[in-house]
Amino acid sequence: MKKLLNTLYVTSQDAYLGLEGECVTVKKDGVTALRLPLHNLESIVLFNYIGASPALMKKCGESNVSLCFFQGDSFCGRLAGQENGNVLLRKTQYRYSDADSESVKIARNMILGKVHNERYVLERALRDHAVRVDEKRLRHASELLQKSMEYIRECSGLDELRGYEGEAASVYFGVFDELILQEKESFSFTGRNRRPPLDRVNALLSFAYALLSSECSGAAYSVGLDPYVGFLHRDRPGRKSCALDLMEELRSPVAERFVLTLINKRQLDADGFIRTESGAVIMNDDTRKTVIQHWQEMKKEMVQHPFLKEKLPVGLLPYAQAMLLARYLRGDLDAYPPFFKR
Repeated sequence: MKKLLNTLYVTSQDAYLGLEGECVTVKKDGVTALRLPLHNLESIVLFNYIGASPALMKKCGESNVSLCFFQGDSFCGRLAGQENGNVLLRKTQYRYSDADSESVKIARNMILGKVHNERYVLERALRDHAVRVDEKRLRHASELLQKSMEYIRECSGLDELRGYEGEAASVYFGVFDELILQEKESFSFTGRNRRPPLDRVNALLSFAYALLSSECSGAAYSVGLDPYVGFLHRDRPGRKSCALDLMEELRSPVAERFVLTLINKRQLDADGFIRTESGAVIMNDDTRKTVIQHWQEMKKEMVQHPFLKEKLPVGLLPYAQAMLLARYLRGDLDAYPPFFKR
């Protein structure tokens, strides 16, 4: 269980939520583990829950406290009162999305977070594995990313921003192979490719991105945002552009470091991949199950959030960022604060 600002996240699989007076209670095995005044909350997000009492649901509806239900990482539904205010939030989201001058303010901070975190991954490798990597090559890439951040801070257009983001990604993935320290023959990386992935590393990256995107989509739903309406990623039928926006700054510190950990800790068998007739490389069922298992374990790791100034599980990062984005759109924050890995 974790309370971030005015949102209660219940991640325990055996938790039952009830109502005692004006307080929400979280019980495990019949014992009250947490009691909070309901008037202090804006929303409650439940993962893998046993249940919530009808009395609590009724009270939440009357008090305009939203209840969001997830099964694993999949969004199931949301209960909200009549005067929840989400219509105003979404109207602001649509208005900002349609205005490039407003979109770029949000997208610029997201890409600043993304490039900063890419640079963090490189600097971490230099600090931890200096004798096993090409130090000169990684330092040069880190310097280029630092320079890209200076340009990004000053850019005022979405097309210009996308150009800087693409250049930074090219620099970062140009040295990504240096971060692979084990089984380099089996897990070689010569560049990012997708639709379809053509090697084992790209297959893992694509799958990790899909898992992260699903969680960012659920996070957007949980705070009342429309996951299909973004700021950097523009509208396209069937594309959850806001979810893709939210995951940009989380790609390297969550998805990419996760893939590197799987490889460098020898947690995967190179024989657990299949090359199809089209040339695509995919995971077999056992490998996919192994990856998902490690992904769920990774999400429990604690990380310090630089803006909220408290520790939270990695799995709650998308929800924290979605909450901060909603607060910015409501006017509670002067700017959208991206997640900067420290």
